Amino acid sequence: MRDRSEEEQRRWSVTKVGVEVSNDLTVKLVHTQAEGENKLKLYSYWRSSCSFRIRIALNLKGLEYQYIPVNLLKGEQFSPEFQKLNPIGYVPVLVDGDMIISDSFAIFMYLEEKYPQHPLLPSDLAKKALNFQAANIVSSSIQPLQNLAVLKYIEEKVSPDEKIPWTKFHIEKGFEGK
Repeated sequence: MRDRSEEEQRRWSVTKVGVEVSNDLTVKLVHTQAEGENKLKLYSYWRSSCSFRIRIALNLKGLEYQYIPVNLLKGEQFSPEFQKLNPIGYVPVLVDGDMIISDSFAIFMYLEEKYPQHPLLPSDLAKKALNFQAANIVSSSIQPLQNLAVLKYIEEKVSPDEKIPWTKFHIEKGFEGK
């Protein structure tokens, strides 16, 4: 048996694997936080596509987390408490012990490195690059254009009637890869 590095030992000590057996005798592997470990905290808004990506990643990796809702429509992202976590006021924010990470792509990459069980990215470099390309198109060319702040700005500075056509044009451009 090969010796694991300290980093590998730390990674493997983070989760425990258990088995859940349901009433119909279906067996499912369950990954849980090790005793004494801080539970991950996800500050999220249910309608946020960025937050949704992280909830999917956390669930596919089998990681337990505490969901902390941040209602963007009520302006909770501008509260002093949330601003300490992310001064620009965007969700999601992941707190892992003393580590605070905002931006869905950064959170995704952090989760992929820290919790390598159930990898979400392919090991093939070309396929991994294609995944990064698609993620960056969404993160930089599509998703920001539907943020409340951008839509409000267009409504105020251009016209309320231009908000939807302008956003639709740019999001379609991103989906078409032009």
